Amino acid sequence: MSEANGISLNKHGAARAPAVLLALAAMLGLSGCGDSPEDAAAKAISVVGSSTVYPFAKQVAEDFVAANEGVATPQVASSGTADGIVAFCAGVGATTPDIVNASRRMTREEFAECAANGVSEIIEIEVGLDGIVFASATDRGIDIKLTRDNVYRAIANKPFGREQATKTWADVDPSLPATPIMVYGPPESSGTREALLDLVVEPGCRQNSAMASFEKSDPERFQRDCHALRSDSAFSSQGEQDDLIVRRVASNPEAIAIVGYSYLAKNAKAVKPLALDGVLPTPATIADGSYEASRPLFIYVKKANLPVTPGLDKFLAQWAQSWGADGVLAKIGLVPLAADRQARAAAAIQNQTVLTAAALDSGQ
Repeated sequence: MSEANGISLNKHGAARAPAVLLALAAMLGLSGCGDSPEDAAAKAISVVGSSTVYPFAKQVAEDFVAANEGVATPQVASSGTADGIVAFCAGVGATTPDIVNASRRMTREEFAECAANGVSEIIEIEVGLDGIVFASATDRGIDIKLTRDNVYRAIANKPFGREQATKTWADVDPSLPATPIMVYGPPESSGTREALLDLVVEPGCRQNSAMASFEKSDPERFQRDCHALRSDSAFSSQGEQDDLIVRRVASNPEAIAIVGYSYLAKNAKAVKPLALDGVLPTPATIADGSYEASRPLFIYVKKANLPVTPGLDKFLAQWAQSWGADGVLAKIGLVPLAADRQARAAAAIQNQTVLTAAALDSGQ
């Protein structure tokens, strides 16, 4: 994450204004009384971040309260992955979150910014899997054969460096319906947006050999042509409210939603999935990777807060009790990890394993 005029930028160039810290503090009801980890004891467990992970974290919080008489109800806010990590990495103490939910892995730049602000020990816990899903209205909704190539051509700001001129899907590919391109997607603060770019848009762009060559020879051009999305009505950011995206698409037969799989699963009567490169998103195809727009979900925890935030260790244990194939979270759309990855995540909780820069750099 780089700094420019006091505003931090994520790897996709999305601005992160410092005001987000005040907004999240207000959402969580955090006090401003101190700047040490010990001050965290004065508040409930505080969680910010991904709208995709939000419903799972809320369920865990409800079950945690039910299982532990007298504990304070954890404060869980949906702020988007990037803004959540900004707040989490701002420092230690009662004005900052204990946990950030993330629908993609923390970046090396974010990890470094955490360390620079005194958040030097972070526990990374992989909690499950999700898919970036394209969906349309169940009744009368558009049926379309999407590929990463035609998605890129439809929603990129400058596909292959050329001006964006497509208005209908048939303009993208004559075999597609001549209906207007109308895609409701996630905002720049969302991990879903970043995963969309990394897993769908960029691979679609990279299928052009000239574009692929720019990744090393001209990275600025590669970023501009392979990551920037159009800003007209063909692609409309809907904020950190995936339920709102689903409702809008359910009432518009020409529109397509881009949401996390869990929102599709819990709204199956209103919206239907569209195949991507011939594969439908299901728990099985997301788990085995055959649905290529799949991704891991994480929570990040401040180790320094474990001994001083009441119930934080039990809250993490509640996560581990909930994420299995027969657990409560699978019933609301979380795709469980393979057994070995679940064991690794449980061990990270048990051993309070601290994330390292080397692990991030190696992808392990």
